[in-house]
Amino acid sequence: MKLAFVIPAYNEEALIGKCLESVEAEIKRSGVPADVIVVNNASTDRTGEIARSFAGVRVVDEPKKGLVNARDAGFAASEGYDLIANIDSDTIVPEGWLTTVMREFNKDSKLVCLSGPYIYYDMALHNRALISAFYGLTYLIYLLNRFILRVGSVVQGGNFVFKRDAWVKVGGYDRSIEFFGEDTDVAVRLSRVGGVKWTYALKMKTSGRRLEKEGVFQTAATYTLNFFWVTFRGKPATMDYKDVRKD
Repeated sequence: MKLAFVIPAYNEEALIGKCLESVEAEIKRSGVPADVIVVNNASTDRTGEIARSFAGVRVVDEPKKGLVNARDAGFAASEGYDLIANIDSDTIVPEGWLTTVMREFNKDSKLVCLSGPYIYYDMALHNRALISAFYGLTYLIYLLNRFILRVGSVVQGGNFVFKRDAWVKVGGYDRSIEFFGEDTDVAVRLSRVGGVKWTYALKMKTSGRRLEKEGVFQTAATYTLNFFWVTFRGKPATMDYKDVRKD
């Protein structure tokens, strides 16, 4: 299976380099044939310039700002690939990530999407422990929604891989969703055509800048609210969001 990374980036000159370095290192380590697409999403800084400095990275410009707009533009540019790895520009791909992805898809032909939790590498230890507890609840909700209620699954935005043909089959991205709930929309719709698995085996390192600035409980509450709204009502409850960037 041919795999492409799709990485949306809005004014991420501080972190995009580290992200791409980790992606290239994991591709080299794993031996998995993979290409990289960065979506320069209306950036006004050096994001596009930095991304273009990496050999083998293709940069796509999406002038309409918004996470889902950027993911959709990257998806359009990924034609010809079987698997689309959707990560964010503030993530760092850990060693073994691609090996896990290929193992899970190769062993289950009905799997259409794979996701897992974040590791917030730049947050205080007590906050990371608190987030681990939230993920324990997330896993229980995943089991309930996927196997008992059968109303969807759980996908972590910035750490999910799906089959391109499955995403085409369910209609692709809903650009009316600007930020919150985009990952749940993926989980709900893809679960109608195949398996959507959330596993602790697929961990992704990321910045905790949003949680630090908005507060762990406030951020968790907002994401939880929108998870249930998208799962049971089809649309997020929260349309507005703040841009959070690393200085």
